[in-house]
Amino acid sequence: MLVTGLCFVAVTALVKYLGDDMPAAQSAFLRYLLGLVFLLPMLSALRAVRLSKRSLGFYSLRGVVHALGVILWFYAMTQIPLAEVTAMNYLAPIYVTLGAALFLGERFALRRLLAVLAAFIGALIILRPGLREISPGHLAMLGTAILFAASYLMAKRMSGEVHASVVVGMLSITVTICLAPIALAVWVPPSATQIFWLFWVAAFATAGHYSMTLAFAAAPITVTQPVTFLQLVWAVLLGALVFGEAVDMFVILGGLVIMGSVLVITWREAMLRKEARRTVPSP
Repeated sequence: MLVTGLCFVAVTALVKYLGDDMPAAQSAFLRYLLGLVFLLPMLSALRAVRLSKRSLGFYSLRGVVHALGVILWFYAMTQIPLAEVTAMNYLAPIYVTLGAALFLGERFALRRLLAVLAAFIGALIILRPGLREISPGHLAMLGTAILFAASYLMAKRMSGEVHASVVVGMLSITVTICLAPIALAVWVPPSATQIFWLFWVAAFATAGHYSMTLAFAAAPITVTQPVTFLQLVWAVLLGALVFGEAVDMFVILGGLVIMGSVLVITWREAMLRKEARRTVPSP
């Protein structure tokens, strides 16, 4: 998870470095198009799967939702500091919790409700509405977190039906297809330098997802989740040292509040699973 965090911060840093010379939709499309090369080891699994009309429709819908989230994320990266992007990205697990209760029928206990409320307070600390102008970049990150949460909920719904590699592979393919017409509508001829760095964006993103999968297989989520919050530390340091961004204590405080709420939810979910295993009668 330490490697995962470093990879994902590298992704944000490279996108920040590229700036807004290229439209967000085109940057996102090229990132996914170049990343398709990393699907080659999954081809056999993808060929073997037989998708029903329902599954194909579900994957397509997820592709559209995730593609919109990716465009907003690429846009936000060019508008607001790294630390703010990273801190607000932690809202996604909160929206996943809400969505699981609303759409998947999961129980929404008082602890969950309090943790969700704390996370929204953390977001308000970061945004400080009324005390400063809320930029389009902030609104884009709010939309990103909601769309990514919806995408994760769809993945959770499909994960019990097919292998994880199929879920990941189908996401990459459908997002690339969904981004293509939007990217073509705003297309600007990319330079060789931009292509080079976007390839590394795809490489670091793929490596991050792979190392995260390894971490989930090796340890409980209560162990892996706290380590992801080091991304905020790396983002603050990188923003200050490389991009000359001021360290905003409100962003750090709000990020810590959101982190705490996610940790509470993660810990509580782990305890509930442990209790459930204890109550299952042995054969």
